[in-house]
Amino acid sequence: MTRAMDAPLDILRRSGAYRVESVRLPDAPPGIESQADIETVVPMIAARIRQDDADAFVIACYSDPGLALAREVSKKPVIGIAESSMIVATDLGRKFGIVSILDKSIPRHRRYVRSLGLENRLANDRAINSGVAGLEDHGAVDKVISVGRVLRDQDGADVLILGCAGMGHFRGQIEAALGIPVVDPTQAAVSRAMNLLALGYRPGH
Repeated sequence: MTRAMDAPLDILRRSGAYRVESVRLPDAPPGIESQADIETVVPMIAARIRQDDADAFVIACYSDPGLALAREVSKKPVIGIAESSMIVATDLGRKFGIVSILDKSIPRHRRYVRSLGLENRLANDRAINSGVAGLEDHGAVDKVISVGRVLRDQDGADVLILGCAGMGHFRGQIEAALGIPVVDPTQAAVSRAMNLLALGYRPGH
């Protein structure tokens, strides 16, 4: 998972302005697929942020686990990939569709969309019904394209969001197949963090 989400960040590393490092919490589940997984990792995320000296942090899970707590314990920018992906998506189209990994993720995503005040911009959220580990399988990208096509043709999405950090390396193939913008949430979040640092913005708390 960490390798899959890290490779698409190379384009952001080219400027050399900031070092972008992807780290895995050693005791965390291999993927966040449930509320129980979220509750497990939240204290780990907060602890890592407290002890790390990075200039900014990106929580690279589409559930944005522990984002509010992490922002509370840090005086540095803390960015969630789901929040960032939706902000970028609203710049690229009228309605965004989310490609999730599992059906059980969708209600959680919808609650989050509502909390951000973006429900009227959501075309739909549909799942490929393959766990995080399944994203490494041959044919996983075809499942994402198939769901993306339904979001485009049936639900009216004119921009897609990849609802898992591990899907990021599929972005180019999906855009080529569907002809609409596709947002890699980790790219969106890291670029947002870099922009905040470049402009000298810091949290107000």
